[in-house]
Amino acid sequence: MAENSTSVQGPPITVVIQYSKRRWLILFLIGVLAFSVLLNFGLMAMLGDYLAVDEGPYQTFHSGEIDSENKIARLAADFTIMPPYSGRLMDSIQAAREDDEILGALLVVDSPGGLVSDSHEIFHELKRLSESKPVIVSFKGMAASGGYYIAMGAGPDAAIFAEPITWTGSIGVIIPRYNASGLAQKVGVEPEALKTGPLKDTLNMFKDLSDEEIKVWDEILEDSFDRFLTVIDENRSNLTKDQVRDLATGQVYTANQALANGLVDQIGFEEDALAALKEKLAITDAMVVQYEHPVSLAESLLGVKTSVPEIHVDPLSKLLSTGVPRAMYLFGWQHGLTTSGF
Repeated sequence: MAENSTSVQGPPITVVIQYSKRRWLILFLIGVLAFSVLLNFGLMAMLGDYLAVDEGPYQTFHSGEIDSENKIARLAADFTIMPPYSGRLMDSIQAAREDDEILGALLVVDSPGGLVSDSHEIFHELKRLSESKPVIVSFKGMAASGGYYIAMGAGPDAAIFAEPITWTGSIGVIIPRYNASGLAQKVGVEPEALKTGPLKDTLNMFKDLSDEEIKVWDEILEDSFDRFLTVIDENRSNLTKDQVRDLATGQVYTANQALANGLVDQIGFEEDALAALKEKLAITDAMVVQYEHPVSLAESLLGVKTSVPEIHVDPLSKLLSTGVPRAMYLFGWQHGLTTSGF
């Protein structure tokens, strides 16, 4: 009886083992195939973007009278000021400046600010535009730090409208940094970077800042801070540099506070700013256009949006990037970590 039981159970076990091997082999082959497909899509996207011709931004209708001969460009800074969004805005500004059919521009800001370098580059492009065409500014929910900085590019004659709920100001500079030296000591981690100079690993999160490092970074911060104050002083004719410095505590101001302190000119909405621009241009009707940017092959495959930034960085990348100095005109330093994918 025992022999019969053994002979009956033997073959099924062999079949199960063979089936299990086949299943893992099939899963392995499927995995290899999926990886190959994804790899080829990635390579195709990179090659396509490399070979693609940059067509630049193109106009789309936004609002107003679609058959009007009077064109106004709507330039929206509704993102954290960083690549690639800052570059797209600069391309749009340049397109508006070079288009003879564009009579003026409406700058719409809804941003907490961002990188010092990108903020100044956008400011520079807006200055070039405002030297040839009038620009009016409309602040929405937030126009803080770099968001306020770029608005100065509209020039000293430009009116700034702030919605009743706008937060603005936050004039200042910040370099995000964690100090995890205490934690490092507790877990037995000690920084031993191989470097050619004492400041090569400055802002290392696993050590305290030395007096020399603090002095160096204070000078860098002061330089960017003074540039911020000067930009406001030169483009807000109602404010002196000393008055701007008094306001530059880093705090945000409500719309009413900003109006009382001379940071904005009127409380109003985008349509009010548009009406002011029409009046300045001496026109009664206008077609408002905005600029869209061609979606690259890589963005199409990955489903990336071109208007609103959606950047997700893995925790390891965030940790590694904390030691990379990034001067920011930004309201709140957390943004510097959550969007550190550049």
